[in-house]
Amino acid sequence: MDSRRYSVMQPSKDPLGNGRSGIPMPSTLKKPTPSSGRMSLAGSAMRAPNPMPPPSTLRQSMLRPQHANPLLQSLCGAGQCGGGGPMLAPPPSSQVAKDSRPLRDRPYQAKMRQDVYNYLNESGFEISMPALTSMQGKDYRAIFDTLVLTLDSSYPFKDGARFEEEFVPALRALRYPFAHQLDPKWLAAVASPHSWPYLLGVLHWLVELCKMRTDYLCSGHPTIQNPEHVPEEFDDPFDHKALAFQYLEETYTLWLDLQDDFTEWNQAMEGRYQKRNERVQAELDQQTEELSKLTGEYSKLKSTAPSIGELKKQNELFQKDSEKLKKILERYESRRDKLIEQIAFEKAELAKGSELLEQLKSELDKLGETVKTQNLTPEEVIKMNTDRETLSRNLEDLKAKIAESHKVVMTLEVNVTNRAAAVEEALDTYTNMLSSLGLYPSPQEPWQDIDLTLELNSASSNPQQLLSGSDIRKIIKPTLSSVAETKRLERAALENESVKVNNELDQLTTECKNLDYEIGELEKKATALNEQGDDLRDAAQQEAQVASAEASRLERDLNHARTAAIANGLGVKSRLQALQFSYKEQVEAVSRLKENTVRAILKNSQEIATFKQEVSRHLQELRDFAEAN
Repeated sequence: MDSRRYSVMQPSKDPLGNGRSGIPMPSTLKKPTPSSGRMSLAGSAMRAPNPMPPPSTLRQSMLRPQHANPLLQSLCGAGQCGGGGPMLAPPPSSQVAKDSRPLRDRPYQAKMRQDVYNYLNESGFEISMPALTSMQGKDYRAIFDTLVLTLDSSYPFKDGARFEEEFVPALRALRYPFAHQLDPKWLAAVASPHSWPYLLGVLHWLVELCKMRTDYLCSGHPTIQNPEHVPEEFDDPFDHKALAFQYLEETYTLWLDLQDDFTEWNQAMEGRYQKRNERVQAELDQQTEELSKLTGEYSKLKSTAPSIGELKKQNELFQKDSEKLKKILERYESRRDKLIEQIAFEKAELAKGSELLEQLKSELDKLGETVKTQNLTPEEVIKMNTDRETLSRNLEDLKAKIAESHKVVMTLEVNVTNRAAAVEEALDTYTNMLSSLGLYPSPQEPWQDIDLTLELNSASSNPQQLLSGSDIRKIIKPTLSSVAETKRLERAALENESVKVNNELDQLTTECKNLDYEIGELEKKATALNEQGDDLRDAAQQEAQVASAEASRLERDLNHARTAAIANGLGVKSRLQALQFSYKEQVEAVSRLKENTVRAILKNSQEIATFKQEVSRHLQELRDFAEAN
């Protein structure tokens, strides 16, 4: 582009490309800068307009129509704004759209002018509001060219071409819907009343389109298809298309440069997709490991499931325990009923004592009234009082003795209650021990006919009947002694068996160590055999190389001899035949060496495989033996 046209324009660095643009983008919009010489994946990268673009730019312009971005197509005209492609023909007259904007409305014109002024000033294009109010042709062209280059930095403006010739084609390339209503003659007098509303509408439409383009490019939407914005883990189809287009663009550029080696970009794409699949692969490996672990646990649980006989034994044990618990519960319920009866008896005795106390009080009152009604002499009264005092003192003494006796009785009752509770706890402990030893409710053979249970009857007045059950000294104690002796004998037998098992286990451990030593020796022998095989293979290769060299030398001699024979005649025919025989012998020797080498390698491989099978078999037998014991 000729810079002499734009005296009011200050080009600056374009943040979305490496080229120069008439309108600098706002500094607040920070977008990643594409690599040098690469077209934007959105199809609208900005480049510096040069009279003769470099070959890479030509290649990129050739590639650009293949990149279909639906949103940018709707903004820039189906990709025609991205490379200055062929101009679009105007729509048929039957489909011509009419501009519905109130372009001749003064407030609407002021709004459009303010929008254009704000956008240009924010973009760094220096222009004043009076210049927009009374627009000149060169300023209008500067603004128009700047907005078009903002939308498409590669639009092919022709140097020296008249503005009237490029105005309408540029709008048609950008698919301005009302380009058919514009007359290029209006550009001679831009600020005239009949043309300015339509030309201002063009600038306002371009400004709105630039704003939409900027917002879209800064939105980070996947349809922009910028490979630098593709995350590490992606599933969007546009991300795949962005990477695919980058690969095609770079490899096609290399192909145009007559380079057919795309290894670097192939590795880059493989690494990119491998990095994308790392987390999924890690999760898959983890889940596979968990699945194998759970499968092993399931197999182990399935193999170690208890048999029906064991389950039946456990059921019998549970039934026996249930019977024991039922009998214990019945014993506690009978004890509770006895205590309830004892409490009721004590309450009845207390009620009887209260009735007797009331009777004695009534009799005392009657006797007092009888004494009052009798006529007694003073001596009799004194005697009676003396007797009464004596009787009162005797009564008090008796009451004191009764109180002391009551205290002694209460103390004895507390002691009896504590002793009864202690005896009940001892009986509970005794019963629990019998249950844990399997002697309750019925002992094992040969004591199945002996009842070892004891019960306490604390309400009995006869000491001989306080503890019901078999005789402790004559029956229970000897039986328990015989049971203890039997258990000691069984324990001694189990300990002897445990010692035998430990000895067998030590022997097995020693055998395992011996097998490990033998396996180590076999591994050493296998390593030595492998080394011998490698030495044989190396020697065979060296001999083959020597034989090949000798065969080559003999072939050269044969060629020389043949040449000499042709040159000198048939005098050296016998020498040629001798050399041919030598050559055949060397070839046969090389073939024999190759066959011997192959046989040696096959033999060593077979021995190694046999050794591995033998080691595996020994290890499997050892494992089966260890699991069986």
